Amino acid sequence: MDGQTLQSRIYYGYKQAAAHIGLSYSQYRPSSAVNALAGANLVQSLKASFTVRDPAWQKASDYGKATWYCYADGSQLQRGDYLTGNGFTYFISQMESLLPITAVLCNRTVNVFRPQQTTGVGAQPYGGNTASNQTEIVTAFPGSILVSSKAEKSPVNLPGDVRSGWWTMLLPPIPGGVVIEDHDIVTDDINNRYVISTAELSELGWRIEMMEAET
Repeated sequence: MDGQTLQSRIYYGYKQAAAHIGLSYSQYRPSSAVNALAGANLVQSLKASFTVRDPAWQKASDYGKATWYCYADGSQLQRGDYLTGNGFTYFISQMESLLPITAVLCNRTVNVFRPQQTTGVGAQPYGGNTASNQTEIVTAFPGSILVSSKAEKSPVNLPGDVRSGWWTMLLPPIPGGVVIEDHDIVTDDINNRYVISTAELSELGWRIEMMEAET
């Protein structure tokens, strides 16, 4: 038996498992950087089951865990697809040969902006980022935003100061080759605003470190 045949049998096994224990999800395949879950991106409804990286289905979810195993017909899926239903939204992040399909559980819907700062100094106009001088490059994409392990100490260092929190965001690759950069601005569906510190794109998608911004 060659690898391709074995892979097709594994995906068929996932399909059979999902048919028995899975629930129905709507599958979306974004075609642009705008509104990943738009009606035009709907592919089909399919059965899927998710577990917290535990093939035995013996573990419940825990804090700070974004990645899950997805059991569904892998022949119908691609990296970057979204599965939404039953109160949850996931995107497919990895489909390595002969290994479980990995999905990311999304808890926020985000927009990404590219700041266009002026270069003037002194008596020139204000050079910081404002809503009027930023360009939206990603609109309404579900992703994962979870607390990072690090925090930033306030430079003022007053007795009542607390460290500014850092966050880790996971997103799929954005259609159209959109590149997310350091210093881009992120907003989410609960009106939080973040500044990106580092942005890494791999075969899993985007992994981004960012700090919550006050303005």
